[in-house]
Amino acid sequence: MFERYTEKARRVIFFARYEASQYGSPYIETEHLLLGLMREDKALANRFLRQQGSIESIRKEIEARITIRERISTSVEVPLSAECKRILNMAAEEAERLGHKHVGTEHLLLGILREEKCFGSEILMERGLRLSTLREELARTSGEKTAAARPKETSLLAEFSRDL
Repeated sequence: MFERYTEKARRVIFFARYEASQYGSPYIETEHLLLGLMREDKALANRFLRQQGSIESIRKEIEARITIRERISTSVEVPLSAECKRILNMAAEEAERLGHKHVGTEHLLLGILREEKCFGSEILMERGLRLSTLREELARTSGEKTAAARPKETSLLAEFSRDL
């Protein structure tokens, strides 16, 4: 399932599992995915979440709104919730929409926002983050990277001739 995921995106899921076990959750929930994303991709988190409040305030809000149970050993397999499974599927769709071969952390963030009724999305939307705005920003920066990476097209005549 995770073959198309970048190493960072895989680590987000690993950290989400860790967060779930630390809070004693029987499932990896959307808030754990958000915490894993903030932990693993600080650049993405700072870019899109710093403006909406500190990253630490997001963690505190999550802790205030969830039920914290006894920690679960990290050796115990903690499965993904149904919402998280949908988010991962939507993240893959977002990668395809942007023309990307791999699913990255930015696609996971888009997936969280698409699952509008989940806790992780609520936290992001309360801070003013919107799916359409994020999509536009990622498409714009993705387009800039693609244009910069694309070699200039030169004709064979220009390449192999000399102006006398």
